[in-house]
Formats: sequence, C-alpha cells, structure tokens
Amino acid sequence: MTVSLSQKCIAEFFGTFVLVLMGCGSAVLAGTHVGFLGIAFAFGLSVLAMVYAVGHISGCHINPAITISMLSTGKISGKDAGAYIVAQIAGAIAASAVLYFIAQGKADYSLAANGLGANGVGDPGSPDHYSLISGLVAEIVFTAIFLVVVHGSTSKNNKNGAFAGVAIGLALTLIHIVGIPVTGVSVNPARSIGPALFVGGPAIANLWVFIVGPVIGGLLGGGIWKLYDKN
Repeated sequence: MTVSLSQKCIAEFFGTFVLVLMGCGSAVLAGTHVGFLGIAFAFGLSVLAMVYAVGHISGCHINPAITISMLSTGKISGKDAGAYIVAQIAGAIAASAVLYFIAQGKADYSLAANGLGANGVGDPGSPDHYSLISGLVAEIVFTAIFLVVVHGSTSKNNKNGAFAGVAIGLALTLIHIVGIPVTGVSVNPARSIGPALFVGGPAIANLWVFIVGPVIGGLLGGGIWKLYDKN
C-alpha cells in the first residue's frame, strides 16, 4: 500500500491530538480522581492505542523527539521529518484548545490555577518543586531510555515486533510514574508546546527545557540503539 505524505501527516496530527487530549486531559479533568498513577497510564495507553491505530500509516511517531531520532538514524527523510513535526505540533495545539474548551465547562475551573497539564520546572512549575537542572537532566535521560525502547521494539531484527506498541506504551507509562513529580514529564516537545501556548507565563519561559531536553535525549537514544543493533 502506497501512503502519501499528506496521509502520514494526518495520521501524525490525529495521533498527537489523542495523546495530548487524553494524557493532559487525565491531569486536568480527572487528576483528582486518578492521581499520578492514573495520569501515567493515560499517557501510556494513549500511545499504545495510537501505535495500532496509525502506526501502519506513519509509524506513529506523534513526537518530534522520535522523528528527529529516526532522522538521525536514517529511518526517515528530512522532508518527511519536517512535515511530521509540523503535524505533531498542530495536533498538540488543537488538542489543547479542545481540552481548554471542555475544562471551562466546570464553574470553578481557572486556567491560571488549574492549567492545561503544562510541564514545568522549579517552583511552582515542577509538581514537587525540582530544580531546572534536575528537570533538564530527567528529560534527557527519560527520553533517551524511551527512544531505545522505540528503536529496539520496532527493529527489523526484533522477532516480537508485533508487540512493539505494548512495549512502547508501557515504557512511557513507566517514565511517567517516575517522572511526573519532577516535570510532569514531557519527553515530547509537541506535548509541551500545545498546553504552554495557552497557559503562558513560566510554561512559555521554561518551554526550551522541554524542547532541548527531549531532542538531545532522542539523539542519544538513537545513538545507543545503533551501538548494539546494526539494523
């Protein structure tokens, strides 16, 4: 089946839209009910579902850090990578807009007080008030781990490739279980850009952490994978 770039971008837009709406939505709409563990599973399950929903169309990157890592390892062209990233960011912004609209349906909702699931560092951005440097290191390391799982589970040398979505989804869940108290967990620039554009303030000021950190981590993860898998 021949898939056009526009079809791939629609898949990336939709996949990122679902990830941000359901992941950030779990924090904003259901956080008091499900807690950090529930939020972690919401992000992981969103990715798992989208792998099987759009993975056969676009590869289900739904994350600029993954796309850049795939570009660095020769798995995607520069033209496609650029288009993917635009679609991912657009999907995240659209999801944040929908989430904001839904959240306003509750009388006591306040964008300033309740936010949109934006990532943060320091005080008051970090849920447990971790410093900027702690947040940056966490984003680099967690993204690197995530990308090793992504590359490894989707490798042609992996005989269990049919279960790639499960491995990727559970890896993201694990990363959120550990990392939510530090930054809220990004490991995905698009996921951070969408909410930050609406929340503004410190979310915008510290947005670079959630762009630079995941990109470095993505490149590092791709490099680690290449050390042991000559796919």
